[in-house]
Amino acid sequence: MTDTSDTRSADSEVQAPRRSRLLRLMRYLPLIAPVLLWAVPCGVLLYTGQHWPVAVTLVGTALFVLGLVVMPLAMGRGHGRRQQDRAAIVGDTLLGASWVLFTWSVLLGVLLRLALTVAGVGESQDRARIVTWAVLGTTAVLLAWGYAEARRVPRVRRLDVRLPRLGAGLDGLRVALITDTHYGPLDRARWSERVCETVNTLEADLVCHTGDIADGTAERRRAQAVPLGTVQATQARVYVTGNHEYYSEAQGWVDLMDELGWEPLRNRHLLVERGGDTLVVAGVDDVTAESSGLAGHRANLAGALDGADPDLPVLLLAHQPKFVDRAAADGIDLQLSGHTHGGQIWPFHHLVRLDQPALAGLSRHGARTLLYTSRGTGFWGPPFRVFAPSEITLLVLRSPQPPTTP
Repeated sequence: MTDTSDTRSADSEVQAPRRSRLLRLMRYLPLIAPVLLWAVPCGVLLYTGQHWPVAVTLVGTALFVLGLVVMPLAMGRGHGRRQQDRAAIVGDTLLGASWVLFTWSVLLGVLLRLALTVAGVGESQDRARIVTWAVLGTTAVLLAWGYAEARRVPRVRRLDVRLPRLGAGLDGLRVALITDTHYGPLDRARWSERVCETVNTLEADLVCHTGDIADGTAERRRAQAVPLGTVQATQARVYVTGNHEYYSEAQGWVDLMDELGWEPLRNRHLLVERGGDTLVVAGVDDVTAESSGLAGHRANLAGALDGADPDLPVLLLAHQPKFVDRAAADGIDLQLSGHTHGGQIWPFHHLVRLDQPALAGLSRHGARTLLYTSRGTGFWGPPFRVFAPSEITLLVLRSPQPPTTP
């Protein structure tokens, strides 16, 4: 577990201006990123001393130019107004492939070439060609592995979480967490069924979904989401909206989850009772909800806790980890979040960390508040996960008091 309480306040003033500048720069990424993603590998693989035959250079260059043109067009058709699933699949796949190719063109283009030069391996052309084949081979292996990782049923990650205010009667409460399922252009109805079957093997008391159910409306992705209705819990199944719901008629998703037997915790709470002790389970809309323009949709922690006994421990569902600043200010005991995907495709996690206080796992914020950030159950966009495996999480809540023996 990472303890951030001692360092966050000391570093915040120093990091704030730097983070602000980087966030402003990121606004221009949609314009410059496609060019960099295709131009840099093209230069490294074809024009840095390889001296390929003219035909190879021309064909290779044409393929990179084709990728540069097709990727943004396909993504625009797939994720814009037209919402064409086939175009989205093509655009997303090219985006993931170009990111991996770009990353390893830079890394191997510098490090491997330097190592070969220091070792005195071959002539300049030989070293350049070795780098090219190494980049292509590494990219192919990582994309194949990353695709298999993205499409597999996630492994279950189990951990005990000690909450000092948790009563002895609730010791051992089992909380299953799924999040960021992102049902989308690739039909994953069968995958959804298998995820739900896995969740049911955990015999959870409480099952939580912390948002980003799908990319698309509830009507369009209904078949993939319907298996969520088979999830079993002894106490409750609870859900909060993520930012992607607000791209796709969020109220439709709230209504569908309600229809499937889940409790949408839209700025409200319920009580879980066992052994004479009580846990407040609260949820808030995603932080982007208010800007969506939907009436009544906004993140309202005060509303979520309205009427709850302040002496009771609180488990809070909030899609984005950065909501933890508000949670810590209110003395929340444990916040469950998703959103980050653990970066999904390495080394994208460095950009995620510019916007979020945690990437994955359990961290401490303030005097009391713990945050668990899931790497997500599904994937967004590119059907790849590289060094950021998906997960289904089982958190076993522990009380500092031993349970009473009957």
